[in-house]
Amino acid sequence: MSTEAVNEFRLAARIVEVSALRRTPAGTPVLSCVLAHESQQVEAGILREAKLELSAMAIGELAQKLAVAAPGTSVSVTGFVAAKSARSRVPVLHLNVIEFMEGN
Repeated sequence: MSTEAVNEFRLAARIVEVSALRRTPAGTPVLSCVLAHESQQVEAGILREAKLELSAMAIGELAQKLAVAAPGTSVSVTGFVAAKSARSRVPVLHLNVIEFMEGN
């Protein structure tokens, strides 16, 4: 068994909400958004509805790429999950890859 800690999250989703692009004190672009996912998954041999909304954020070039996306746009994303802050343990998806799906 590997001792390497794995934290990779992939999701096909729809953009629900995109915040205004902001910048860190160093000038790096940062953008928050909300992603929604709906699918059917098999769990213990039973078909189950999987629906969720997840807060996500993008930094740098990805933030600028996401800033022009309209709500309702379908995306495929990959990233890692971390706590929102030291005070809030709520998970946030930190995006590393954003692919806009055809037909948007």
